[in-house]
Parts: sequence; structure tokens; C-alpha cells
Amino acid sequence: MTQTHKIAPSFDKLGIAPHLLEILHELEFTVPTPIQHQCIPAALEGKDIVGIAQTGTGKTLAFGAPMIQLLEKNGGQGLILLPTRELALQVDEVFRVIGKKLGLRTVVLIGGASSHMQIRDIRRNPHIIVSTPGRLIDHLKQKNLTLDKVKMIVLDEADRMFDIGFAPQIKQILSFAPKDRQTLMFSATMPKAISDVAAKFMRTPWRIEVAPSGTPAANIEQEIIMVSKELRVQLLEKILSENSGTVLIFSRTKRGAKKISGYIRDMGHSAVEIHSDRSLSQRQAAMAGFKTGKFRVLVATDIAARGIDVDNISLVINFELPDNSDDYVHRIGRTGRAGNAGKSVTFAGPEDRNDIRQIESLIKKTIPVKALPVLPPRRFPVTPVRQFIAEDTRGRRRPFGQRNGNRNFHRGRR
Repeated sequence: MTQTHKIAPSFDKLGIAPHLLEILHELEFTVPTPIQHQCIPAALEGKDIVGIAQTGTGKTLAFGAPMIQLLEKNGGQGLILLPTRELALQVDEVFRVIGKKLGLRTVVLIGGASSHMQIRDIRRNPHIIVSTPGRLIDHLKQKNLTLDKVKMIVLDEADRMFDIGFAPQIKQILSFAPKDRQTLMFSATMPKAISDVAAKFMRTPWRIEVAPSGTPAANIEQEIIMVSKELRVQLLEKILSENSGTVLIFSRTKRGAKKISGYIRDMGHSAVEIHSDRSLSQRQAAMAGFKTGKFRVLVATDIAARGIDVDNISLVINFELPDNSDDYVHRIGRTGRAGNAGKSVTFAGPEDRNDIRQIESLIKKTIPVKALPVLPPRRFPVTPVRQFIAEDTRGRRRPFGQRNGNRNFHRGRR
């Protein structure tokens, strides 16, 4: 069932308990976003929900407020599954802020962190478990916890979890959980795998769609610059010199991210990279530095595309196109958040034309192509093309439509 409403003027009419409303008001949550306005009342009624919304639209509060209120009322535990460590930590931070006065206890179960500390927090009987699927399965197999008390499960960024290979773990977790639970699933896109899970594991879910699947925020100015790979560092130098504010740059490989961030520091800008080769503490330090302004530029692989919740990113640069068209939407969704204006610039070559057409077909919009500007003199050595593009095991770049097939390969390179 698809549910629509008129936009509510405040959170007061959504069925939120007075004491929780007071906390939201103190935190300056005043006007609900469309996904919050539509999801919160339905979730409070106990309905299963499939929510389709762009990144940066307030999904965490859309499921967070009902989860806190229902657990406070009915007891039990809540479980939130997310694709990355960064997202898990950010969601937990939101729950800690809202639940501080309520005595809410949470545990974060992610890789790269101390299992001993996680087990200690599990034994404290947390109200909410925030976890990546793989680490939750580990704890279940080791009998460190059970899901017997879980009354609400949220799958956040579900399409990303399926995209990076978590489908078997998610299905296993949903099978372990009590049958009479409430299940909410949120995604920016709606691939068939998500529809199949909804049909098998959810009870007549309401579909709440605040934007067509794959639609980027309307307030993001998008452009493409056709440029050879050998000139991209020079183009990057020019763009960074002409644009003030925080910048997020996406590289397809972790090796590329490291090299790009080094070039940017040599240009005189503060920069840091984030990818799967960085430890959890390094990734946390990079995100904290980017949020506080210590680093003006963050260079990331797609593993971080949905784990970056930073206000006022003024510019997103795609140094290369992503492995699939859905990731383009998630990348540029890091700017233009919460109604702010944003901009994205994508570097592309003639070999990328088919990829661009697939992206434009997804977003139902033609992306303007801008002329290559006059570039500054080359100050850095020409980087071999292979270091900046995704390759298959034979060293050849695969067609865009085929890149999705070898999930393990791409997951290993990020």
C-alpha cells in the first residue's frame, strides 16, 4: 500500500509522545521532512514499511522516533542493520543524543572494533542493537546474543547492503528473528531483490515513496566535464582553487583515493582519504576532521558513499564514474542535503558515454556537459591510467553493465 499525506507543519501531529516531542524540540527538530512525516505515524501504528527516499532526507529520525517510543511502551529490543561501520556509528550517535534523557542503552556491533567491549555492552541488555550484518552473524554464531527479544527490525540503506553482498546474511537474520516483529526497510532505490525480501519477510508492507526510485535531490546542480585521465589532476587543481568550502571526491579504488589525497595536499589543501584499507580509528578520525573543518577535502571510495553524513558539503567530485549507476545517486546525495543547494562535477572520457546514458536513464534527466576549461600547468607526474580505473583480472576495464557481476572483486578493491 502506498501512503500519501499533506505535509505536517510540525512533529506535534504525528503521534509522538509528549516527553519525546519535548526532546525533539530541544534538539531543534521542528518541521518534519516528507519521509519523517509519512513514516512516523505509520510506524507508530505498528505497520511494516518500505520507505523509498533520497539520502539526506532524515530517514534515521523517521524510524528512530517510532522505535524509541514503541520500545519504551512495549519493551523488547530494536535491531538496526546498516551496510558500513560509519553509518552504524552515525545512527548510534543519533539514538544516543535523543535517548540520553530516557536512559536508552545501545550497542554497536561492527568490524574493526573490540569484540570484548561489544560483548560487555551486549551483556548490559541494550534496548537497541546497531550492527552491520556480518558482525551480527558472528555474534549470533558465537552465541553472544540472541534475537528472541527483538520486536522491531530496521534495514537501512537496504539496496547498498544487497549491492555489496549482504543478502544471505540479511535473510538469515530475518529468519532468526521472531515472526511477530515489525520490519521497516529504507532504500534510495528499489531493486528486485528488495521487493523479494519485502514479499517474503514483511507483513503487507506500506510503501512510502517521497521521490521516484533513483531520483537525486532537485537542488543539486550536476555537470559533466569530458577530460582524459592524464589531465584530471590538473582539472581537479583548477576546480579546488575556484571553489571554496568543503569538497568530497570519489575515487573508484582505494589506491586511487590515496594518490589523489596526496596530490591535493601537495596543492596546498588539507585533505584526508577514507577507504576499506584504513582502520576503524583512522576512518573515524578522518570523518571527525572533515566534519569539524580540519580537512577541507575528503577523498573516498564508494564504501563510504552512504556513511558520510556531513552538513554543508558544497561540492562532490566524481574523479571517475562509479561501478554502477545507483552509486552515482548516492555519491551526489552527499551534497544538497536538508534543503541546501549543492553541486556535483563528474569527470568522464569518451569511453564513459554508455555509462552516462545509463545514469541519465536512471535519474530521468540529461546532465549538462561543460567544456574543459583552461588548465594550470602540470605540476605532478602523469599517473598511469590503470591506477585510476577499475580493472578486471585481465587488466581491462569492463563495460559499465558488467561491473556489477563480480562483487567480490570490487569489494576487495575498495
